[in-house]
Amino acid sequence: MSIHTKKRKININSIKKMKGNEKIVMVTAYDALFAKLFNDEVDMILVGDSLNMSFLGKPDTLSATMEQMLYHTKAVCNGATTPLIIFDMPFGSYNTKEEALKNAIKVYKESCADAIKIEGGADRAEIVRYLVQNGIAVISHIGLMPQFVRGEGGYRVRGKSLEDAQKLLEDAKILEEAGAFALLLEGIVSDVAANITKNVKIPTIGIGAGVGCDGQVLVWSDMFGFFEDFKPKFVKRYMEGASLIREALKEYKKEVKEGRFPTTDYSY
Repeated sequence: MSIHTKKRKININSIKKMKGNEKIVMVTAYDALFAKLFNDEVDMILVGDSLNMSFLGKPDTLSATMEQMLYHTKAVCNGATTPLIIFDMPFGSYNTKEEALKNAIKVYKESCADAIKIEGGADRAEIVRYLVQNGIAVISHIGLMPQFVRGEGGYRVRGKSLEDAQKLLEDAKILEEAGAFALLLEGIVSDVAANITKNVKIPTIGIGAGVGCDGQVLVWSDMFGFFEDFKPKFVKRYMEGASLIREALKEYKKEVKEGRFPTTDYSY
């Protein structure tokens, strides 16, 4: 039996209780239309800075702004009433604990987001602790961290060496102790992510981190085949959205060109 009912608003306690009992389903969303479609099917929605690539056409996530993220978070909150909604703190918005709190308070005051997500391991623990002490729910993101892509010279899978695997586990435990209610594990070798999951009491959400995590997240435009610039290995396409749109658009174009649309059925 599900830990929660579908019509009841999910909170961080609901998510924490799912660890070891029920897999957590998470997707990204950036607008009210898709958030409403996802509402009854998912446990968590991440308003991810990935929108900077998927919908703004940028090469990475780094230029996303607080204003941009707030706009999209408000839209998602208008469309989804049941899932836990996570605000992805953009690059440069949490360099210090004071800056992080100021921006997190802005998120809570101007949107209905339930929590924020920040990238970083043990080096971010004091920021996580400070936010939690001031009433902000935090999900920490470790492993492959898109906001670090330029500083690290590209995207790389984590946990390939014993030393790196131990570092990731240490990060996870420190962030749990600091008060993070969940961990997002990205681009981590599967058995390393599974080991982290077994050694922390908070839920882990994987993306490219194997089935051993407590839940999974995918970017919706990736999983539905709308984003075609590249496809990471961990993305399963559940439909070919771009192809379906193109075919429908070609049919519309054909009917307009030939004067077959609109018919009387679509006219006043």
